[in-house]
Amino acid sequence: MNNKQNNREVAIQLSGVKKMYKLGQIGGGTLTADLQSLWARIRGKEDPNSMIGTDQRLVGKTFMALNGIDLTVYQGEALGIIGGNGAGKSTMLKLLSRVTAPTEGEIDIYGRISSMLEVGTGFNPQMTGRENIYLNGAILGMTKAEIDAKLEDIIEFSEVRDFIDTPVKRYSSGMYVKLAFSVAAHLDSEIMIMDEVLAVGDMAFQKKCLDKMKDAANRDGRTVLYVSHNMNTIRQLCDRCVVLDKGQVVFQGNVEDAISIYMDRQMNDAFYRNYEEYKRPSFVVYHRIKLLEADYIGKDNVSFEGNEPMKLHFKWKNLTDVEKLGLRIEILNLEDTAIGTYIVYDFYSGQKDETVEMNVELDISMLMDAEYKTYYTFFNKSEQGGNTDLDCVPGLCFQKTMLTAEQKWIWRPKNWGYLQLPSPEINELKKF
Repeated sequence: MNNKQNNREVAIQLSGVKKMYKLGQIGGGTLTADLQSLWARIRGKEDPNSMIGTDQRLVGKTFMALNGIDLTVYQGEALGIIGGNGAGKSTMLKLLSRVTAPTEGEIDIYGRISSMLEVGTGFNPQMTGRENIYLNGAILGMTKAEIDAKLEDIIEFSEVRDFIDTPVKRYSSGMYVKLAFSVAAHLDSEIMIMDEVLAVGDMAFQKKCLDKMKDAANRDGRTVLYVSHNMNTIRQLCDRCVVLDKGQVVFQGNVEDAISIYMDRQMNDAFYRNYEEYKRPSFVVYHRIKLLEADYIGKDNVSFEGNEPMKLHFKWKNLTDVEKLGLRIEILNLEDTAIGTYIVYDFYSGQKDETVEMNVELDISMLMDAEYKTYYTFFNKSEQGGNTDLDCVPGLCFQKTMLTAEQKWIWRPKNWGYLQLPSPEINELKKF
């Protein structure tokens, strides 16, 4: 069926789409699981089928993940979808991928869909990379003949050829995602749906993925829906952008205008975050700890002046025994360009079910006048020597200001960078 609007063929049409969830409840999927949950509630016990960390007081309450979405996506368009945590981005993609159904509204889709919502879903950690290519390819809809025909391209694109016959449980999170994305990227479909697929991987691999998606949209005429917190990749890939907030579309149109609105909303975030209900990104495959909260120490605002240090408080829970835990704190500007990273290795080991609190002090004196955000990653070393991410969450936003009006006036971060490096030492000066 061909729908046309403004002389362009429609690929996806959403009309009045709503999605409601019941907080604290999970469908067991079987009659046995549902009866177990019911019996536990009757006795006042914890639901054996609930997620770890779910607040039992939320049972029975509802949450509108999407609240009246009207959106048209055209064939051959690369559409970016941005918004804060909990805005409804992943929920929208799940509805489009038919992972779940809308509570209200209609969704019309014209074409076959390949989805990359949870990159790596279907990978068995005990199986080798090669075996998982066949397994994951079959789950994503590819026949054995199709996989055979594309096997060499998949391995070459993934950049993990040397480890292709190694069980993926020994892969670093970056290797894991490279292989998973490579499998998913070689599907044939009219519509590609991707959720944070470039969150892990080196810059060269990210560029290769972006080029692959650009080719899909520009050369092959496929429709691309792309969710990301990285504004640079949104700029490079997308023709149009949608901003979601609290389950509603607050803007759709020019990419730069959308990014500006999104960044303004980020700085309005509180300087405390509770991560108990936050959905972790798909590339975190080793859930060994769970960050519960992060906040500033001794601050009633998000502004830091001059040489004022940043003092952070973290609280987490061990979901398994943990050895040689490391912490990586990334500093980014609001466009998701990395400015610098603080790393501490092997600072903690502990047992399952321990709750741990820790204070950290950061020297941010080199940062110049601008608005920034942070990203927190807890990790340890993998068997292959790389870092295995155990928990990753977006952090707090803050503003850095200098002490004098003169310094504020002379420094232009957009032109000169976000760091003021030490003055060079002049060893010899000659006059002629």
